[in-house]
Amino acid sequence: MQAEIITIGDEILIGQIVDTNSAFISKELNKIGISVYQITSIQDDKKHILKAFKEAEENTDIIIITGGLGPTKDDITKHTICEYFNDTLIRNDEVLEQIEHLFKKHISTPISDLNRNQALIPSKALALKNRFGTAPGMLFEKGNKTFVSLPGVPYEMKALLTFEVLPYLQEKYRCPFIFHKTILTYGLGESAIANRLEKWEDSLPGFIKLAYLPNLGRVRLRLSAKGFDKNKIETAMSSFIQELVSHVKDIFVGFEEEGAIEAIIGKLLIENKNTLATAESCTGGNIAQMITAVPGASQYYIGSVVSYNERIKTELLGVLPSTIKKYSVVSAEVVEEMALGIKKLYKSDFAIAVTGNAGPTTDKTETKVGVVFIGIATPNDVHIEEFNFGQPREKVIQKASVKSLELLRKELLKNT
Repeated sequence: MQAEIITIGDEILIGQIVDTNSAFISKELNKIGISVYQITSIQDDKKHILKAFKEAEENTDIIIITGGLGPTKDDITKHTICEYFNDTLIRNDEVLEQIEHLFKKHISTPISDLNRNQALIPSKALALKNRFGTAPGMLFEKGNKTFVSLPGVPYEMKALLTFEVLPYLQEKYRCPFIFHKTILTYGLGESAIANRLEKWEDSLPGFIKLAYLPNLGRVRLRLSAKGFDKNKIETAMSSFIQELVSHVKDIFVGFEEEGAIEAIIGKLLIENKNTLATAESCTGGNIAQMITAVPGASQYYIGSVVSYNERIKTELLGVLPSTIKKYSVVSAEVVEEMALGIKKLYKSDFAIAVTGNAGPTTDKTETKVGVVFIGIATPNDVHIEEFNFGQPREKVIQKASVKSLELLRKELLKNT
């Protein structure tokens, strides 16, 4: 069973907004055994929309459309749907009642004819109740194909998909069971991991596939299985996941459902009743942002000093001016004093310190762009490593941030 997602809106094509709707829809369809064949973004143009509908109908079983259902003249989806299905708009009293209820309860401005016109829907459509907005969802059957049109506002779309669309599709179609399991690895690149796993990957049965999902400083490995025998799928996946972990145990951090490495670190700190502080130079607070993005981080994370300027390194972190003069701000000696300084300042058990040249220039140092020193202060000592993350600037910042968390995790495990 395959689906296509069609997003309608010039705002997506000009980069004004990011299409998060497709990601959510894809994930939810996959959970009920429906594979997404294609995602298409198109402009608010009748000919373009009609062409996309026709191609989607030829290629897939289910077509889910988002966007273009607003009350203004630039929202043409309903009228184009009528043309595609040779249909006409009629007033739906239940939808009108819902619109009037929403205005009365939640909206201070008076309801207008434009708003009431959103109760006009194609006569062949099944109206789907929008709990949070005035544009109803619409569902059409054409032979054995299902078309669903949803508003583009994310929270409205999500509610409609969850409460109206998914139950309908599950009742109508017999879908296979799809099982995914993703493990997190840090410290080795995609090609090196692929070389290591080549023979093992070749031995996988036909219904199980391995995918490599690389990002800066990390690679996710996803095993996917698909079939109608749920017990067979789950048993096989359990066995092959164990095998996969055994092949990459030196770089294995955890499973994706446990959260990213910053969440895993948080659990370790809580379990050991430890605290953490950070001192960042070239990463500019990115490490702190990653750590505090985890709910509950206040239980173990004390704070950060973004010592971007040399004066902050000396005045707040206690880095000796003589150390900077002798070795420069991008050095193992300076990052050691930064790590010890932030640990002392915030009275934490562990600390991360980072200094380096993110580029594009080297400022006052002779160190090459991309060179970063990372220091991890533990209750007993400081561990320092030097890296060259290359260019561009964004890559250096992200890789340095991820590598810092990876090194901290190693030290936390040693002290467990």
